[in-house]
Amino acid sequence: MTLTLTALYAGLAGLLYLFLSIHVIKQRLTVRQSLGDGGDETLNRRIRAHGNFNEYAPITLILIAALESQGASALPVHLAGVTLLVSRALHAYGMQGDGKEWGRKYGILSTFVLLLLLSLANIGLALS
Repeated sequence: MTLTLTALYAGLAGLLYLFLSIHVIKQRLTVRQSLGDGGDETLNRRIRAHGNFNEYAPITLILIAALESQGASALPVHLAGVTLLVSRALHAYGMQGDGKEWGRKYGILSTFVLLLLLSLANIGLALS
């Protein structure tokens, strides 16, 4: 079985991760800080947005792959993939501060709901 849909969302997640990486690097160059954040709040926020993506995207992609490999229809796999990308993008947007914190809030909430639903769906499919 091929995991074509998961591959699509993994590729898109990879592009988002690359964007977040470049976002960190640009701020590092701006403030001339090669390690750590040097006390720069913008750099700290960008580092955490990048790190948070790295903390949540892999397990979510594994759960999406498991769902697809257990024969789930395309719709829930697509919904999970889109939700992953939107929730992580919202979180990164919200990490910018300046009145954008709502993005962080809804990004976290949607990520947690997605993780819960994917976990339960995979358990259910595995036990059936």
